[in-house]
Formats: sequence, structure tokens, C-alpha cells
Amino acid sequence: MANFNAAQLREIAIGLEASGQQFIWVVKKDPNAEEGKEEWLPDGYESRIRSKGLIIRGWAPQVLILDHEAVGGFVTHCGWNLTLEAVTAGMPMVTWPVAAEQFFNEKFVTQVLKIGVNIGVKQWVRLFGDSVKSERVEEAVKRVLVGEEAEEMRWRAKALAEMARGAVEEGGSSWSDLGALLQELRQQRLAHNEKI
Repeated sequence: MANFNAAQLREIAIGLEASGQQFIWVVKKDPNAEEGKEEWLPDGYESRIRSKGLIIRGWAPQVLILDHEAVGGFVTHCGWNLTLEAVTAGMPMVTWPVAAEQFFNEKFVTQVLKIGVNIGVKQWVRLFGDSVKSERVEEAVKRVLVGEEAEEMRWRAKALAEMARGAVEEGGSSWSDLGALLQELRQQRLAHNEKI
């Protein structure tokens, strides 16, 4: 639902390159763009990042990417499903909320779980997100991937992933809660059928 304009995509591109970190960047295909002619892409960008970056245009297997051992962080808009996928994968996050509950989820990730770094957006918008400069992208990516703070986030994220896996295993809290819900629904159906 939210889109970044060409100027914001350019800032992201510059920030990712400046971070010096390896990355996979998934962007929507622009149906109006001529093949190889994207106005937001800095000149010569893809050849410069060839050894450390990959741009995927269109759909990407996000869960498979998050679960790969080489991936060290994830930039997310903080939708609940994406947040759960990142937590389950043990992935520290750069948070970039756009609307709705995403700002609350950001606080949960950065201030409660302490497994993320906020990119700095403050405004809830419907179609386009706050403008973030390349320097902020670079800084957030480095903070989540490099140094002692990154190591601590990674350690906490891995611990949370273990807890999440335990919750869905037989006997875990999610397993038990789902079983209790199913039992309650069966009882409700039986009670309803007896009234008829």
C-alpha cells in the first residue's frame, strides 16, 4: 500500500552502498519504466554493487531469505506478519513504519525486545512514507550489522527465535493454546447441535 517515490529510492540506494555491507534489496517493478531505465537508480550503481549487493525486482521468497545463515538484518515496515517472520528467523531489524499499528510494533521491536534500530520516521502517512536521507539509511544498516550493539541485538534475536520455535512445538504455549481453542470450538458446536 505504501510506496517510495524515486527520490526516496535513490536515498536508499546511496545509503546501502555507503554502508559497505552486503545486501539484498527487493523493489517493486515499475511497469512504466523502460528496461534498464529506472530514474531512481544512480548511474553505474548495479555495476558498482555487483560484488556486495543484489536488487530483486518484484516478488522474492522473503522467509527463505530471512532464514538464510548469511543474512544478518532486515529492513521492515513493521507490519505484524513481517515482524513475526523476522523474530522467528532470529533477525535484528531496521524499522521503517509507515502507518497503522506499525509505529507500535516498531516500539516493541526497538524498545521492548531491543532487537532493532529505528530509521527515524515519525509521520503516519497513507501513500508515501517520511523522507529519510541516505546517511540515516547507512547509519541504521551499520548499527544493526556491525559492532557490539549489533552483536547484542543478534544474540537477543536468536534467543527470541528459540522461544518462538518452542512455542509452536508440541507442548509449547502456541500449540497448547491452539488445542484449547479447537476444544472450545468443538464444545460450542456440540452445545449448539444439542439445542437444535
